[in-house]
Formats: sequence, structure tokens, C-alpha cells
Amino acid sequence: MVARHINPEGLHRSPAFSQAVVVEQPAKTIYIGGQNGVDADGKVVGPTLKEQATQAFRNLAAILESEGASLANIVHWRIAAVQGTSLDDGVAAFQEVWNRADPPPAITVHYVAALGPGMLVEIDAIAAV
Repeated sequence: MVARHINPEGLHRSPAFSQAVVVEQPAKTIYIGGQNGVDADGKVVGPTLKEQATQAFRNLAAILESEGASLANIVHWRIAAVQGTSLDDGVAAFQEVWNRADPPPAITVHYVAALGPGMLVEIDAIAAV
């Protein structure tokens, strides 16, 4: 991948995210619309944020694989979680799918009042290959 993960001195360093990612050209960029805990039949996979986040990551992986990429190619994702849910479950799902040898992407997290019926999380992403 043609990306540099930036964590300048004086900013918080975390194993879960990078402060910024610089993508050098040329690169194929994949913009992935919001993925949530919905399976191939359009059904919400479970009542917990962890179950739904795990499915959202599976959906992201499937999209990336269709383009010859993987989760490691994600340079930024934006996560919307329904107010009142614990992000700890989302972090646990992330830790299960993310290869810790890969630098983590930049991340933006928002709490929202609601998503679709029964949905607790939605993740969109940008990948560079």
C-alpha cells in the first residue's frame, strides 16, 4: 500500500488508531458506504453492538476482497454508534479482526440518536490500494 500513518510528537498515540494517514499517488481509492450488522439476507445479525460490529467488519472485508484488497488497506473509517451503547464491544470486535502488525487507520467516532430498525452501529471506510 502507498500510505504513511502519521502520529506526530505531542499527540496521543494509540494502538487502535493513527492520527492521520497520507496516501501517496498513484493509488486506487475505494470509498465504502456505511456497513452495519446486516447479513446477506438483509437481516440484523444480533442484538448486541459486538455482534453487529463484527458483521459490519465482515461486510467491509467482503467489499475489499472483491477489489483485491483487505482490511489492512483501510486508511480511514467513520463509526456511528447509537447513544447508550458501549464502544467497548465495538473495540473488542475491532481487535478480533485487525492484524496488530498493520498500522491502524485514522478513525472518527460519533454517537447518534438512531440508525435503521434494530441497528446499533454503522461503519464507512476509505481504502487505498
